[in-house]
Amino acid sequence: MNVQNTTPFPKQGIPEQVAFHRTELGVILSLYGRMVAAGEWRDYGISSLRDMAVFSVFRRTAENPLYRIEKRPKLRNKQGQYSVVGIDGQVLKRGNDLKTVLRVLERKLIRAID
Repeated sequence: MNVQNTTPFPKQGIPEQVAFHRTELGVILSLYGRMVAAGEWRDYGISSLRDMAVFSVFRRTAENPLYRIEKRPKLRNKQGQYSVVGIDGQVLKRGNDLKTVLRVLERKLIRAID
């Protein structure tokens, strides 16, 4: 009689999809809330793909995203796993610290007061 060692849990290792962690979403949604209050952004979308997670920011729902905040864990040791991509596909900022990368978008909140 053969005894097979099967476990009810899947193999630990490569995840099937990349997603934002709760603390990462907290930082992103904090910035999103401030930009909504300033009237700059109106909607967002989250995508969890096999090799990256994307937080897309929209001015209006039916438009292309103004910015994409991407998380690519495979680039952690090379260019940094977080990046902010503009509407034209240009990478605006890249790095391993999410708060530092998002500073490029916080400049939009700073306005001169008359």
